[in-house]
Amino acid sequence: MSKDATDSGQGPEKPNQGDGTLLAGSNSVLEPETLTRLDVPVPRYTSYPTVPEWSRTVDEAAYRDRLRAIGTRSEPISLYVHIPFCRDRCAFCGCNVVVAREQARSDGYLDALEAEMDLVLSELGTKPRVSELHLGGGTPTFLDEERLARLFEALRSRFELDDHTEISVEIDPVETRVSQIELLASLGVRRISLGVQDLDPTVQEIIRRPQSVEITRELTEHARRLEYSSVNYDLIYGLPRQTPASWTKTLREVIELRPDRVAVYGFAFVPNMRPHQKALAEFPIPAGAEKLELFHIATSEFTKAGYVPLGMDHFALPEDSLSQALEAGRLDRSFMGYRVAGPKVLIGFGPSAIGDLDGFYAQTESQLLRWSTAVKKGKLPIIRGHHLSDDDRQRRAIITRLMCELRFDLSALPAPLQPAVEGLRWMKDEGLLEWRGNWVYVTEKGRPFVRNVAMVFDRYLEERRTQPGFSRAI
Repeated sequence: MSKDATDSGQGPEKPNQGDGTLLAGSNSVLEPETLTRLDVPVPRYTSYPTVPEWSRTVDEAAYRDRLRAIGTRSEPISLYVHIPFCRDRCAFCGCNVVVAREQARSDGYLDALEAEMDLVLSELGTKPRVSELHLGGGTPTFLDEERLARLFEALRSRFELDDHTEISVEIDPVETRVSQIELLASLGVRRISLGVQDLDPTVQEIIRRPQSVEITRELTEHARRLEYSSVNYDLIYGLPRQTPASWTKTLREVIELRPDRVAVYGFAFVPNMRPHQKALAEFPIPAGAEKLELFHIATSEFTKAGYVPLGMDHFALPEDSLSQALEAGRLDRSFMGYRVAGPKVLIGFGPSAIGDLDGFYAQTESQLLRWSTAVKKGKLPIIRGHHLSDDDRQRRAIITRLMCELRFDLSALPAPLQPAVEGLRWMKDEGLLEWRGNWVYVTEKGRPFVRNVAMVFDRYLEERRTQPGFSRAI
């Protein structure tokens, strides 16, 4: 954080939280040429450099060396555990999933997962203290109660988890029983994230994700009775046959349920990367100005309901820890999205899992059979990674603060990066950015395009202007 604001035009003390006043139909409307210029494939910047820039020269040997170095430290770490199984594949999905119906399919997976943990621990040489643990997927609650208990026992026997460990789990309300969230509560889970996407029956039928308001309400209310500290909903705008009217209805139904946090992601339609999405091509999919209007509607509805805008696409109640982190300048962004600033080390387990060992990125093999075969042979299945240079770290710091606080300090930019700011002047003319003394702020109008702003600090995109697999800005 910079020095406090003064009347000299150095900018206000607090990060730019936005007030939701610039909405569709007012100053948020962009000229078609401007929107075309902005609505291009851009990274989401959950990391810098982004995954396409990572190298396969970062292999198992390099990962083992880094684990040994990390093992000499005493600070706590974060863990991510990937559970890839889903009973069905949703048509919109962009995650690494394995469609399975039988629970027995997960037994061998848990065997391999425990073996991978043991391989990591053999290099760490210690039993690390864990301050954050996240189970993602796929569908973690594909695992029944017995197998969930087994997974947590495996984790607790190998890592130090205590009452202060923040444990979160992704939930599919349709596939999750009340008995499972009761068990998870007894195992120390205090945050759950519900995949909601859209509550309109027409949209749900197209994306193969049926989920009633009643099911969502029942699970949410039961979680609160169990004293979960936070319930998050994931929503997606830009899905096939979404309209402003249907989307507004969904948002108001969600607001009535009052989740603590909401993530509002833009639908990434990338059938060239995700062939199962081709089935959606026969339906009208909002794009460009239509899709941008859906984002502005969400911003309007949530801010009117008292939620605080966070970064580019999240909202939280004022009392939520993410809102408080924004206020305190401690909002952070990692591979798992927005979070309160925490450990510098994240170790990932399971196929396609990503880790960040304090500036050393590593990703495991994404194909389940190849991943499990390698682990059973005693190998850590690292397929690519990246060791951040000093230049990478400087750029990552700027991009992270920009993605979290929607602002950056011109005077704090290293000299080699200052010329990049000239590439943003046109955004100022369009009302997307505002200069206040040494500070550059993303306006409410520019908030959907903060990734475009971050791009000017991305050295790798400058060197290679086109990248496969990135979703469009809108």
